[in-house]
Amino acid sequence: MIKHALSPADLLSTDEVLAMSGLEFMQGILDGENPAPPIGATMGYHLHKVSEGRAVFRGTPEFNVTNPMGTVHGGWYGTLLDSAMACAVMTRVPRGSVYTTLEYKINITRAIPLGMTIDCIGTVDHAGRSTGVASGEIRGVDDGKLYATGSTTCIIMAIKKP
Repeated sequence: MIKHALSPADLLSTDEVLAMSGLEFMQGILDGENPAPPIGATMGYHLHKVSEGRAVFRGTPEFNVTNPMGTVHGGWYGTLLDSAMACAVMTRVPRGSVYTTLEYKINITRAIPLGMTIDCIGTVDHAGRSTGVASGEIRGVDDGKLYATGSTTCIIMAIKKP
């Protein structure tokens, strides 16, 4: 079952997020202690695994994420890859800091059939004081085939309290 926030009031406050390391924050989502991102429920995916430098989202595209031709919209691939790659970077963000995606790129290698469960794996290639770089891939859970790849650059920002 995908747990998600129902309103902005259900999300953690900035102070609550800053009190945790990125890995603690992500582990809290996986364990159900922290609210999952609402977009996961909208797009049909959820956090499946997380460890330092790695995040895996699992999802199954259904008709609501198709383009006018009835195939999975490229934005679904992009959203999933952005989530996995950026959350992998988040696992390397220190307490008192946040991150955001600066840019990402995807390559779709084949169409994902509707109803097929996939894993989207994000892996950190570099996480420094101010930037994080990660790569990602979407693979079928049952067939192991590669459906898309991606890369991202994120900015890591230390938040100074007044």
